[in-house]
Amino acid sequence: MNYRTFVYEKLGETLYEYVHESGLKVLFVKKPGYNKKTAMFGTNYGSIDNVFKVQGSDKEIVVPDGIAHFLEHKLFEQEDGNMLDKFSKLGASPNAFTSFNQTVYYFSCADLFEENFRMLLSYVQNPWLTDENVEKEKGIIGQEIRMYEDNPNWRVFFNLLDCLYVNHPVKLDIAGSIESISKITKELLYDCYHTFYTPSNMVVVVVGDLVPEEVFSIVENMIKFKDRGKVEKKYPEEPEHLNKEYNEQKLVVSMPLFYMGVKDNVRVSGYDLLKRRTALNIVLNDVLGRSSELYNKLYDEGLINDTFRFETSLDKAYGFVACGGQSPDPKKAAEIISEALSETAARGISEEAFSRILKAYQGMYVRSFNSVDNIAREMTDAYFNDASYFDIGRVLEEIDISYTNKVINEVFSNKTALSVINPQ
Repeated sequence: MNYRTFVYEKLGETLYEYVHESGLKVLFVKKPGYNKKTAMFGTNYGSIDNVFKVQGSDKEIVVPDGIAHFLEHKLFEQEDGNMLDKFSKLGASPNAFTSFNQTVYYFSCADLFEENFRMLLSYVQNPWLTDENVEKEKGIIGQEIRMYEDNPNWRVFFNLLDCLYVNHPVKLDIAGSIESISKITKELLYDCYHTFYTPSNMVVVVVGDLVPEEVFSIVENMIKFKDRGKVEKKYPEEPEHLNKEYNEQKLVVSMPLFYMGVKDNVRVSGYDLLKRRTALNIVLNDVLGRSSELYNKLYDEGLINDTFRFETSLDKAYGFVACGGQSPDPKKAAEIISEALSETAARGISEEAFSRILKAYQGMYVRSFNSVDNIAREMTDAYFNDASYFDIGRVLEEIDISYTNKVINEVFSNKTALSVINPQ
């Protein structure tokens, strides 16, 4: 069996890479002495992928919003029972998620890894869809959508995305809408499955104290589906300007909730994406981290509390930076934060702050390899952005203050948008 080995001496980690004859790539990280094992089977297919062309055809296919998430739900249901129950009987903790750009099925276990792994590989390859179970699922997902509509944290986030984006589907709820899922059929689900659940568009990631040859042998024997060629994803042209600067909604909350953000209009992938994300995280930590002067000022004045958080979301197809939480005066808090980010964009981050935060990130990166779940998740995410999680080590060695200041000037010179949830 042919596979490649990559040794990362500074981290004390080894990556094993195997390519199945179908084109499916398998990534394995051995963790000697660890009891827990994790396996993920993911496809580069998420909620934003509703317009596409299949290889060999010029026809542009448009499918309803929420279909990737709908398909994730349905794959757990097999003719002989629900897969969640089967995993549980084998002592595993299974789950799945659909994000903007990927769908991932996974489990963690201490024992019976081979049995659980075979089951994961089997059911993802064998969808069981009928007109009856598709219609039944519409009711279940419809309830989920209505729950999200009443969830303040969910709504403040997606209302912000609606402010940031004019055309891009990242602004749409991952689960779709009641109207969009009503248009989903068994045939459409099978079409999307056969388009995106194809070996060259997928990855298997395994982390744990296992033997690489045994892991790869299971994949070799279990993978039966053939590659159906590349799929061309189509996204609408997105202007640089905001859709709108402000959105306000009233829901049942004890205190107003806000989320503000800025769009990153520069599109990168691979190593460049990891580097750009790192630069943005460094500056956000400097300006808004819990040890920052601004955070403590806002906290002491009662304008934010412990719910305050920030995030950087970068993908090949979109990018934004956001922050927020509870506040008695969201507009005032957002104004102060926006001014601070603009000032940082103009003057840049200091050498002292850059060095201090960079060292902290280097330490966090090393510690991240103590969690098998984290390794698997980060490796899957990086893979679908044409990168490797191990590349972050090189990023943290090579990134400099000049590059960081260039990136923050590009991003934080843009206008911010504000989403607010007020009490009813």
